[in-house]
Amino acid sequence: MSSILQPFTVSEGPCETARPGCHGTPRGGTRSLAAAASAGRSKVTHPGKAILAGGIAGGIEICITFPTEYVKTQLQLDERANPPRYQGIGHCVKLTVQDHGVKGLYRGLSSLVYGSIPKSAVRFGMFEFLSNFARSTTGKLDAKASVLCGLGAGVAEAVLIVCPMETIKVKFIHDQASSAPKYRGFFHGVREIIREQGLRGTYQGLTATVLKQGSNQAIRFFVMTSLRNWYLGDDPQREMNPFITGIFGATAGAASVFGNTPLDVIKTRMQGLESHKYKSTLDCANQILRNEGPLAFYKGTVPRLGRVCLDVAIVFVIYEEVVKVLNRVWKTT
Repeated sequence: MSSILQPFTVSEGPCETARPGCHGTPRGGTRSLAAAASAGRSKVTHPGKAILAGGIAGGIEICITFPTEYVKTQLQLDERANPPRYQGIGHCVKLTVQDHGVKGLYRGLSSLVYGSIPKSAVRFGMFEFLSNFARSTTGKLDAKASVLCGLGAGVAEAVLIVCPMETIKVKFIHDQASSAPKYRGFFHGVREIIREQGLRGTYQGLTATVLKQGSNQAIRFFVMTSLRNWYLGDDPQREMNPFITGIFGATAGAASVFGNTPLDVIKTRMQGLESHKYKSTLDCANQILRNEGPLAFYKGTVPRLGRVCLDVAIVFVIYEEVVKVLNRVWKTT
């Protein structure tokens, strides 16, 4: 992650006059001073580049990892009280392919493709924007500051993008599991949801989504920043190859899964076709605990772990590589 969390240092200004011990040049000096200053400063990603690179990374990532998201959502919606239809990950995949073919594992993909591009764009753009204000006087972004920047990025993406798109995705996946599916496609499904429930119908589980996304990004950027600062040590110019970035990203993703899967389960239930059973986010949590026990808050953890680790690793790697390309063709100060 050579750009998203790259610390930078502010170079010393030129000397007023040339004098012994001064290694600068007089005011208005030569190009060598500018070159030296530039060499001593680590680049900070422009928010515009972050938005574009984040959108590209998000679109590619979701096309790769969606089947794991599908299985995770089905297991979370499979309540014990029904009783459960699926006996595990393999059984869920088997029944889905048996009933709908391999393409069944991609039901709801369109809603996430339409959502993942702007979601990642908002996430990285907001993080870069906030982190530019949170850096120390030496230009370094510490782990504590990254928590707040990540939290802000997560809340922004939750309100603007994630909640409506996740609600639509969950309804589509839940609809496919019903005996008589009624949604014929993305646009038909969205039209039906809005016709029946209004725009409010696409914002079910907003509180849970804000809590989930905010904690997600706070955890991920905290872990990523901590690992990055440890790896770079006292050399902010040290290069991080994609393999290292991927490992750090996967670690950050795993930390977020274990840290907030209960919120993800609650969010999924609040956005499902049976969300009318819950009066509020707290009531949903109480009903899950009372009817299914505490372990129900970790339903879908394994498929989510695989999906999120791959997701975060891919997104950060692609993001970094796209930023490198943009830095060559889009010059910013």
